[in-house]
Amino acid sequence: MFSYRHAFHAGNHADVLKHTILLAVLRHMTQKDALNVFDTHAGAGLYRLDGDYAQTSAEAADGFLKLVASKPPQGFTPALQDYVEMVASFNAANQWKVYPGSPFIIQSLLSGRDKLKLWEMHPTDTKTLTANVAQLEAGRQVTILREDGFEGLKKFLPPPSRRALVLCDPSYEVKHDYARVPAMVADALLRFATGTYAVWYPIIPRPEAHDLPKKLKTLANKAGKSWLHATLTVKSSKLTQDAEGEVVRPGLPASGMFLINPPHTLKAALKDALPQMVELLKQDQNASSSLESGG
Repeated sequence: MFSYRHAFHAGNHADVLKHTILLAVLRHMTQKDALNVFDTHAGAGLYRLDGDYAQTSAEAADGFLKLVASKPPQGFTPALQDYVEMVASFNAANQWKVYPGSPFIIQSLLSGRDKLKLWEMHPTDTKTLTANVAQLEAGRQVTILREDGFEGLKKFLPPPSRRALVLCDPSYEVKHDYARVPAMVADALLRFATGTYAVWYPIIPRPEAHDLPKKLKTLANKAGKSWLHATLTVKSSKLTQDAEGEVVRPGLPASGMFLINPPHTLKAALKDALPQMVELLKQDQNASSSLESGG
């Protein structure tokens, strides 16, 4: 149950999509009154790109590191520039050794009136997350809960401030996650209909992954809420063979973010950012992006 470690995947193309969107959402939402942010699957919080875990899979090489090495002639779009600068703030000049996970990206934008609650069940990652958060000296602003985020979220909705962002990005290593995500969102909308909900998911050749955004869209439409769905594909999902005839699995080819009650500024930001992500992160001719909205 506890085999997934995001340290092996930190800074990959899925993180580029997820964290660019997360940052754009937070830039808008933190401008107003007190905000509660809930991260249901927090991970370790900070990751070493030069560490053993990240080096094992080297996924950042085709994600964040590839992005910053590209140096586009016209520069990055505003949303991507903001994202690159955010990661840079955790590193010495031109030394990309540390990658901030969502807890640290979120906390860096919060004001003293805002609150952040983090759920993580992996025993090692919980210990690392606790140690990392302690360095922030954030006091009661950040709370870490070693329990199931799907269930734990319920007791905090609606929040006292009546303003909240929920980020849900499980590993989907457990097949039941595909059913638990829409169930959590459905329950959350009943408890707190005006919250902003951001769900990350992998796009892989699996019926559950294909159906998840459809279920979230149905939930949003039935609740009469606006929604936005962004995807990034960097390569084909087809299996190939190596020179010895062995089957080669492509790894994660694509991912998506589905948001309910997104900021009105997000769609315009992603219209520019997504095509640039495709151009800079593509691994073959199958790279593409999509952006839909409704409600």
